[in-house]
Amino acid sequence: MRPRRRAEGFNLAFLDIMSCGLGAIILVFMLVKHNVDNSALETELLQSDLERLLQLQEQLQSELSDSARQRADTETRIADVSAAIQTAQDALKSAVDQVSEERSEKSALEEAIKTIEIPDPQRPDIIESPEVGEETYLIGLRVEGSKIGILVDTSASMTDEVLIDVIRRKNGTAAAKQAGPKWQRTKAIVKWLVARVPEASLLTAVAFARKATALGAGGWVSGNDAAGLGRIVAGVDTIVPEGATNLQAGLEAMARAGATNIYLITDGLPTDGDSGYRSLNPFAECSALWGGSSKISGACRAKLFIHTVTNASLRGAVVNVILLPIEGDPEAGHLYWRWASATRGLLISPAENWP
Repeated sequence: MRPRRRAEGFNLAFLDIMSCGLGAIILVFMLVKHNVDNSALETELLQSDLERLLQLQEQLQSELSDSARQRADTETRIADVSAAIQTAQDALKSAVDQVSEERSEKSALEEAIKTIEIPDPQRPDIIESPEVGEETYLIGLRVEGSKIGILVDTSASMTDEVLIDVIRRKNGTAAAKQAGPKWQRTKAIVKWLVARVPEASLLTAVAFARKATALGAGGWVSGNDAAGLGRIVAGVDTIVPEGATNLQAGLEAMARAGATNIYLITDGLPTDGDSGYRSLNPFAECSALWGGSSKISGACRAKLFIHTVTNASLRGAVVNVILLPIEGDPEAGHLYWRWASATRGLLISPAENWP
């Protein structure tokens, strides 16, 4: 009986060992399977993280590119602003320099004004001119010279500024012509000039339309001769403005008198003259000058003016022109300015409230 029990015991022990071995194998298999499953899961997680990181990298690179563009735009704007600041600084410096220059000119002008001789207020006026007080100059125009000639345009256009009104007055009465606003202004200007003739000067005055006529008694009048100056002013009051504008006749009268300083009051270029224009080539198409037409063109008036002043024998006289307004004579200002400037004189076109 003992041997059989021993064998059975051996078998049971073997079976226990086998059972333990099988369990260990099963455990190892389970562990291996668990590790394989975990590795696959981790791989998926890592792959997901990698894709997320790649997307983040792409996003950051895009943002970096945007930042670079923004930086470039900002640098461009900074450069533009810097240029604008430099321009503004240059303009400011120029303005400061100009203000400084204007202040210097103002100071110089104030000093020059201080040196102007003001008439003695106790001395009675030879010719009273209450409208303008004691001023002796206007925009640089001074009444001066040893022999002063006042030359007054008394043609039909000197009654008004608008052509339709000139024509209406031309066909009206003598009183209507004398009442014209421009003629009233002309008489005030003559009075202004006469009132400012220096006592040591001589004065003559001539009116011209188709012909030239002396104002007053004619000849020269001393600047301290109240009666003689008064006759000149009174002579203007008797004139009726009418007819054509013959500047040549007026200049010839000034030349014969030997005027050294001429003050011409007019409103435009001449329309008539004394020369034989038919035989002069520049006037071939200006039939109005020899009676072939009742109207003269602007071009012919300009030619007539140039011919008149070129052939005037004024012997170096200084010519100052007071040009009153008239409709439809655009070349007058330019041509009269050139003439006055060439003689060292002035051209003024005064404001309508002067004198």
